[in-house]
Amino acid sequence: MLKASAGPKNAAPVLPQISDYAILGDTRTAALVSREGSIDWLCWPRFDSPALFLRILDERRGGACSVAFTDLRHTHRRYLPDTNVLETSFVTASGRAVLHDFMPVNPPSTLADEGPDSCAESRVIRILSCEEGTIQATFRTRPTFDYARCPCVPVPSEAGSILFDAGAQRLRVTASHPLTLEDDSALTHLHLRAGERAYLVLTHGEDGQAPPIEGPDAITERLQSTTHYWQDWSRRCEYRGPYREAVVRSALCLKLLTYAPTGSIVAAPTTGLPEAIPGNRNFDYRFTWIRDASFTLSSFLNLGYVREADEFLRFLRSCDDARHGKLHLMYAIDGEVLPEERLDHLQGYRGAHPVLIGNDASNQHQYDIYGEFLSAFHAYLARMDDDPPERVRKGLPEALAKIADHAMASRHEPDHGIWELRTGKKHFLHTKAMLWVALDCAAKIARKIDHVDEDRIAAWERAAAEIRAEYHERGWNPTRGAYTQAYDSELLDASVLRLPLFDALDPHDPRLTATLAAIERELGCGDGNDLTYRYRMPDGFEGDEGAFLVCSFWRLGCLALAGHTRPAQAYFERLLAKGNDLGLFSEEIDPATGEARGNFPQAFTHMAVINHAIRLEKCIARFGLRD
Repeated sequence: MLKASAGPKNAAPVLPQISDYAILGDTRTAALVSREGSIDWLCWPRFDSPALFLRILDERRGGACSVAFTDLRHTHRRYLPDTNVLETSFVTASGRAVLHDFMPVNPPSTLADEGPDSCAESRVIRILSCEEGTIQATFRTRPTFDYARCPCVPVPSEAGSILFDAGAQRLRVTASHPLTLEDDSALTHLHLRAGERAYLVLTHGEDGQAPPIEGPDAITERLQSTTHYWQDWSRRCEYRGPYREAVVRSALCLKLLTYAPTGSIVAAPTTGLPEAIPGNRNFDYRFTWIRDASFTLSSFLNLGYVREADEFLRFLRSCDDARHGKLHLMYAIDGEVLPEERLDHLQGYRGAHPVLIGNDASNQHQYDIYGEFLSAFHAYLARMDDDPPERVRKGLPEALAKIADHAMASRHEPDHGIWELRTGKKHFLHTKAMLWVALDCAAKIARKIDHVDEDRIAAWERAAAEIRAEYHERGWNPTRGAYTQAYDSELLDASVLRLPLFDALDPHDPRLTATLAAIERELGCGDGNDLTYRYRMPDGFEGDEGAFLVCSFWRLGCLALAGHTRPAQAYFERLLAKGNDLGLFSEEIDPATGEARGNFPQAFTHMAVINHAIRLEKCIARFGLRD
């Protein structure tokens, strides 16, 4: 074992921007790693477990697992091709080192028809290799359990590991080099020469819950097997177009946001990352929204990942085992959605507070979700040649009828809308159009699967026609010369731009063209800026939020569907550049600074990358490249 050196001297760290982070994961939970190699966010053992590393939300109180180098000059990072294994290079005055960070994940020995397609160990492994010269570095591990509310006792073992014991939560730190305790942190000081390497392993839970790691060969084997797992998964991607790198990265991100034990999909792996600074838009996104997850299902299907779509359907069957057919806006990944709770002891990311856990939006009514789900399910059945597995066919006519009936019963009701406004209910145009989508898809599905009463199908079709006629009439505001946010409203809303993507509005309709122009004028962020606000109005929250990235993708979708493929293609490529250096996207961007805003990485934006790459390819094949 190499002799440990004295720790490096470094200036106080500066909290990174949101876009400076990378994501690691094992389809159970996820960690965020900064450009400087600090793990600043991690909930264990699940996405929605209390965080034990949360420096991103409080630099002083929040724990982290960091690495610091003597005389660091610059860093560079990437993911190993087609994987979620992060590789960060550090150049110092005396040498160069490479750090590989990953959470071990492997295929099961036997893959069942349904259930997780991976085995995880609840570990983070960090391998530091000196490539040139010599380097001095220090790993520092400081967990702060239960969002920095639960004290822990670090206990050294005779074998050299350190166990951080917080009662219900435990974290064991093991390393190739000696560990020492300094106050509430475990330190590993390293002095490596070219060709030498060190490793640090973080293991969650009690001893014996994960198989032991015995020496450097076992570490190498896990790196290789995890790399192979992700490369094999990426190889199944059917998209072969010009944007494959961005599409595969987005798919890998969405896979990381799935919770394999139940098949659920979280909107983002974090809570509290602000949509406005200052402001109180600091929500918890570690839940499954039907809208977001249905969109993810469509993305997976578009890429050939049918099993992932099957797994989300398994999750929904478990949530509605009585087959009531009434969809909820959002679900916990397993269990109940907790009410919002303020973590007032945390300062929040760059002072944006309060930090919230739980989400009160779970009590809202949003009826567009019926259209979101039935559209995705219709695409699923088409992918399966209308012959799904028996577990999906079982009870399908009854479940379909109940879901469609719930959608039809909601047609005259106001709701809170796609943006989860807390300023009261309205008759939102987006909701009404998605209810048309729901009933239209329900009728098409029913005519394929049989065993649904013809009179019931005809009732859905009549209601769908009435809804469509109504929103075309009442959603259009002749004074504004545009489709507006809600019936009898003067306000513009970028959610209208989603509707041509579902055939709920004709992309060639002059009224949609006028609406697109109005949105560009009033919700766009200025000449030469590709960003779009979702709306501009009081919404019950504090602070001015950033531009909503997915709205810009909807704008390019409308352009492409209308045949303006050349500007749409250029627009798409400019939007891809809004991601960070690793191809990860936030929910929002501050137009003034270009900084990422909101929980990160954001599933909704990555779905848009995938689906619009495919939509653009189809539109170019149909129209050619034209202005």
